[in-house]
Amino acid sequence: MAVVFERPKSLLDVPTHYCPGCSHGIVHRLVCEVIDEMDIEGDTIGVCPVGCAVMAYDYFGCDMIEAPHGRAPAVATGVKRTNPDKFVFTYQGDGDLAAIGTAETVHVGARGENIVIIFINNTIYGMTGGQMAPTTIPGQVTQTTPFGRDPQLAGYPVRVCELMATLSGTALAQRVAVDTIPHIREAKKAIRKAFENQKEKRGLSIIEILSTCPTNWGLSPVDAIKRLQDEMIPYYPLGVYKDVTAKEEEK
Repeated sequence: MAVVFERPKSLLDVPTHYCPGCSHGIVHRLVCEVIDEMDIEGDTIGVCPVGCAVMAYDYFGCDMIEAPHGRAPAVATGVKRTNPDKFVFTYQGDGDLAAIGTAETVHVGARGENIVIIFINNTIYGMTGGQMAPTTIPGQVTQTTPFGRDPQLAGYPVRVCELMATLSGTALAQRVAVDTIPHIREAKKAIRKAFENQKEKRGLSIIEILSTCPTNWGLSPVDAIKRLQDEMIPYYPLGVYKDVTAKEEEK
């Protein structure tokens, strides 16, 4: 019998702690598929900070390091500089990357650190109970914005890909989503390109992935996907915001 679908070898066969309908499992699989296809599991080091993915070391077969909240890019910088032949990636949520870790994120781009950032944007703090995040959309109800986020009081959301695309050391800044099969395939292509960039020593690659959080949104998994499509994608358009390889191909 031909095998047409199976678990990636670098994705460990263990129960998950994620909520039903959570997108983290999809993204974990995509990262592991890329690791398997490139045959780099033994040469890959992942860095996870505090957040819903705090226990990602239970799921990835490659070496994993736990970082303080927001400091994954700094830890990854140290790992990559001392192990330049290894593939190093961070796996971060929006509260971690775009709030307490904003400076770390910006400066790895400014320095052009040759690492990959996998950025999960679900517009809310997931692990700590559903508070407003830097990416929370105007009008969105959270535990700390019960009447909806008011930009006059809480400011506007941070558009991470657009911000990182302005930095000279950023090689790739791309926003994808995991709501449909075509979008999931595009997300995998983006993750693969990010790891290929690291192999070619092009600098920082950041892949922003629009994801769902049914539990803290108070929605069913199906309705959460619809919200991603109807509200998140219009506010955070999908696409490539910077790609140095495109400029190289034009020459």
